[in-house]
Amino acid sequence: MRAVLIITMAVFLAGCSSSPPEPVVVEPYEPVVIPENAYGVPNGSIYQAQNGYIPLFEDQRPRRTGDIITIVLEEQVSATKNASSQSSRASNIGVDLEGLPDALEQLAEYGFSVGSANDFAGSGGSSASNQFSGVITVQVMQVLPNGNLRVRGEKQIAINQGTEYIRFSGVVNPRSISGQNSVLSTAVAEARLEYIGDGYINDAQKQGWLQRFFNYIAPF
Repeated sequence: MRAVLIITMAVFLAGCSSSPPEPVVVEPYEPVVIPENAYGVPNGSIYQAQNGYIPLFEDQRPRRTGDIITIVLEEQVSATKNASSQSSRASNIGVDLEGLPDALEQLAEYGFSVGSANDFAGSGGSSASNQFSGVITVQVMQVLPNGNLRVRGEKQIAINQGTEYIRFSGVVNPRSISGQNSVLSTAVAEARLEYIGDGYINDAQKQGWLQRFFNYIAPF
């Protein structure tokens, strides 16, 4: 009997345990490795094809795999929702007994009426607001057929006994890149932004397993 109770308690506690959150940027991040050019024998020309393509009459905006872009994080989302409803209904029925036969004339002075009323009013509202700002530098992982750039980057910041992670990925239109080689996060398509941390500070913000257990079985 004791073994059954121990196993049952272990099952409940396992159900109350929290699993680590799945990352938003699910692709495994590895920096792009640009293969080195195999230099051939110079042919005497001023411009050598094996030295790579360097545009002379174009701005130096990122457009190739491995190029660097600075993402300016300016995310602000707010939403408000309000709803209200009201209804009312009233009815009244009266019956007069003056027209009763002589045998029931003693009831003629009586009568009755029935009335009902129903009123309802309800309202509700909710609001949410989130704001995130910062800067992260990402790398071009792929050049799409239409010229757009698929970028991804990660930043790790170690503070005392904790580590903060910032991950970003998305698709950038090269025309949205400014002269300072930066682009606003609001101009990035399919943007995925994740900001998480680990360490004792992050653990202090989580409920203990015993508290989660009682919250799980509490009827109200």
